Amino acid sequence: MEMGRKHIPALLLTRVKMGFRSYRLCQAIMFNCSFPQPISLASRVSHEEVKKWAESLENLISHDCGLAAFKAFLKSEYSEENIDFWVSCEEYKKIKSPSKLSPKAKKIYNEFISVQATKEVNLDSCTREETSRNMLEPTITCFDEAQKKIFNLMEKDSYRRFLKSRFYLDLVNQASSTCCGSENQKGAKSPTLDCPLVSQCA
Repeated sequence: MEMGRKHIPALLLTRVKMGFRSYRLCQAIMFNCSFPQPISLASRVSHEEVKKWAESLENLISHDCGLAAFKAFLKSEYSEENIDFWVSCEEYKKIKSPSKLSPKAKKIYNEFISVQATKEVNLDSCTREETSRNMLEPTITCFDEAQKKIFNLMEKDSYRRFLKSRFYLDLVNQASSTCCGSENQKGAKSPTLDCPLVSQCA
């Protein structure tokens, strides 16, 4: 006998809905399709750029739209803490004032690395201990090793799945359709897709 909806655990239903919502939100972001949230354009992404995202993880997350799509994909897998940590480290390295390093470092550590971290990332014990020691006197490079480990983890695991997911494949198809549709237009510029702010996908 088929299991009724009322017998499905509420948590499972919530997670399914969250995953679908992340996918719909990412579609809205990448294609500027209709979505019940205001979308403001910040940049445009070309067909060539989309193809470059399949060449390396670095190409993907160095582009605002690529980062947004990848983050939405990770969110659907409940592992967005990895990209959140990577982004936080990138922002941390841009800090100019020495007085702001320590409080920001502690915030990142408490959120992603400590035993009681709310979004704990998967680090080996040696890297975790090294990073913990770095907290005694935080420097601009105190998260470098941990960030490198998380990048490598995403590169070997989630990035490969992302390239096979509908988050990326739908974008490739959309970009390809846009490209083909403009080939016969004399003097047409390189086709692009509208890309709103990355924060829409957070």
